Amino acid sequence: MEADEVSIREQNFHSQVREYTICFLLFAVLYIVSYFIITRYKRKADEQEDEDAIVNRISLFLSTFTLAVSAGAVLLLPFSIISNEILLSFPQNYYIQWLNGSLIHGLWNLASLFSNLCLFVLMPFAFFFLESEGFAGLKKGIRARILETLVMLILLALLILGIVWVASALIDNDAASMESLYDLWEFYLPYLYSCISLMGCLLLLLCTPVGLSRMFTVMGQLLVKPTILEDLDEQMYIITLEEEAIQRKLNGLPAIRGEAKGRGWPATGVKGISSTLENQTVELERELEKVKCKKTNLERRKKASAWERNLVYPAVMILLLIETSISVLLVAFNILYLLVDETAMPKGSGGPGIGNASLSTFGFVGAALEIILIFYLMVSSVVGFYSLRFFENFIPRKDDTTMTKIIGNCVSILVLSSALPVMSRTLGITRFDLLGDFGRFNWLGNFYIVLSYNLLFAIMTTLCLVRKFTSAVREELLKALGLDKLHLSNNPRDSETKPSANGHQKTL
Repeated sequence: MEADEVSIREQNFHSQVREYTICFLLFAVLYIVSYFIITRYKRKADEQEDEDAIVNRISLFLSTFTLAVSAGAVLLLPFSIISNEILLSFPQNYYIQWLNGSLIHGLWNLASLFSNLCLFVLMPFAFFFLESEGFAGLKKGIRARILETLVMLILLALLILGIVWVASALIDNDAASMESLYDLWEFYLPYLYSCISLMGCLLLLLCTPVGLSRMFTVMGQLLVKPTILEDLDEQMYIITLEEEAIQRKLNGLPAIRGEAKGRGWPATGVKGISSTLENQTVELERELEKVKCKKTNLERRKKASAWERNLVYPAVMILLLIETSISVLLVAFNILYLLVDETAMPKGSGGPGIGNASLSTFGFVGAALEIILIFYLMVSSVVGFYSLRFFENFIPRKDDTTMTKIIGNCVSILVLSSALPVMSRTLGITRFDLLGDFGRFNWLGNFYIVLSYNLLFAIMTTLCLVRKFTSAVREELLKALGLDKLHLSNNPRDSETKPSANGHQKTL
């Protein structure tokens, strides 16, 4: 008996060590990838003092950690779905004994824990630490900045807890009594994370339909379009003439400045002409960059093979249309399931354990389709997030993104990725049950919230797609009716700035 107990304890110990090792290796890979992504967009710092360099390095480490956690949250559902199918196909295989339900549950719990840690502690600390300078009267240095950051974090925590306590008191008087104020870990933190998860799902509800329609435009910009009824040689000739004309204007501006100085004009007049010429130089350089970009795209289209021009672009567009249609159909079927079967609720079904039964009707093929759709929805939500006007300034630029903007992007991606498993299960994209704290959100058990979420997603996605594919017809109708001058088209960005006759930009 004692030998059996020792053997069981040894097996449990080895299982725990194996799970921790696998989790560490997975996170290490995600951290390295996240580090290369952030350093690609991070602005190259000039010569800084040792103090600022240390602060930037710590903020970079925390941002990389947060982005790695976001990537792990995105991979939770796909990894769990594929693991379930592998365990069903090879239940007794020796080489996949490490893949079990305990490991999957551990990954979900770690993702939930690190998401809370990054959202409530690490990212606020990184932001306040980056912006801090130390309290007045204290000696400047890292310690003073850390002290100010900790004070700001304590004040922020008190503010958030006060808001959560008031909100919970308004909703449930018994649960929000003064006695439960001390029950921080069991009630308030899960309640707060549930509210943030709901906000993340609402943000996904806003971004994903926009991103699904925007994906066609983005892929059209990345791929080479077919050259039907187009003369690329003529377009190249026109672009080359435009580039040469702008270059001649730029070369002639210094001569105008020198001529003004040579005529003995007053200093104020020369200064005014110089400022005007500088503004024109900036505008011409900006215009020259746009022309060069167009020329590069035309050269790429000209060098592309016939297969790439005539086959890849239509195939990708058809693939995007199929994926979007399947997503909308799955949501429509899920709405019907919600109306007739209460087990379709994301919180209502207990479901079998890992490796006991297939959660997809079509087996491994259906699981692969679910994984593709989950990744497609995540990419579409990110594209839609950066397409919204309110978040346009958040778009990271290569080698020119400040650390503050990187922190904002990491927080946004973390909120979206943490809500992705909840949204996928709520919309019926997958039948895999939410594990850990992801399945304990209060609002998941509310039938009206879940049904409204599905209806809004289906309606908004359909409207965005109809608006996208009928834009060309609508613009032609406006031109035929003579209403195109009223700027009623769906492209407001194109009509915001138009060049006037004197070359300056007019804002409409």
